[in-house]
Amino acid sequence: MAAKMFGWKAMAVVPVHLYGHPADMHAIMSSARQHGLRVIEDCAQAHGASFGNKKVGTFGDLAAFSFYPTKNLGALGDGGAIATNDPALAAQVRVLREYGWKERYVSAVPGVNSRLDEMQAAILRARLPHLDDDNERRRVIAAQYDALLADSGLTLPQPASIGTHVYHQYVIRANRRDGLRAALKEQGVGTLIHYPVPVHEQPAYAGRLPDAGPLTHTEQAAREVLSLPMYPQLSDADVRAVAAALNCCAANADKTSAEAHGLQSVGVGRQRADSR
Repeated sequence: MAAKMFGWKAMAVVPVHLYGHPADMHAIMSSARQHGLRVIEDCAQAHGASFGNKKVGTFGDLAAFSFYPTKNLGALGDGGAIATNDPALAAQVRVLREYGWKERYVSAVPGVNSRLDEMQAAILRARLPHLDDDNERRRVIAAQYDALLADSGLTLPQPASIGTHVYHQYVIRANRRDGLRAALKEQGVGTLIHYPVPVHEQPAYAGRLPDAGPLTHTEQAAREVLSLPMYPQLSDADVRAVAAALNCCAANADKTSAEAHGLQSVGVGRQRADSR
């Protein structure tokens, strides 16, 4: 639709399996094939996630994975991989990743130097057998957050029933996100915002989407999302401490808001929470 609106020639669709939650690949593939578009899956945060009975990265023409150290499957430095079942695309990617060479020292096309070094490959090979267990631990942590924060008044993740979430991030939404984040920091709980500036508002893309107009839901999400501590080594005690601090801070925020509007509310005690 956007391509038609702006006179673009659409070439591909890039579904992003954001935070480790699989996109609706059945709908995306159906629409893409109907319009003759390639599909490039962004699996950077979704190693091991599935949609239906298939792993993400196996639906589209290409799939891109990141091995940045904080990913579900991470190396000790930057790295990544591209997966495809198309031999022609695989050959093209191999050419592009190494200077555009088809023969040594001769660049047939513009390319880059983007080879995964042996050290990173060895680390990834050692970590790969632990991926499923690590992802399961992430789901256990997410289930604990779900239960402990059920009465917090915050918007919690709602995974699709047909998919398997791997919780690269556990992302909540809060109307007064920045104040809540500051209060959590005072209690020793670190959080991050993934992501504060939507793509269409990034300075690098200014003028490239003429008259795109506001993207109301996207912009609201950028104002509200907040990522809680999430990694397989997070202990149950730490999860409880984070949730206790969050419940406390959220209740205090509600109390402050109520008092600002001349309403009465019940106070909640403060509880210290530490998180790495």
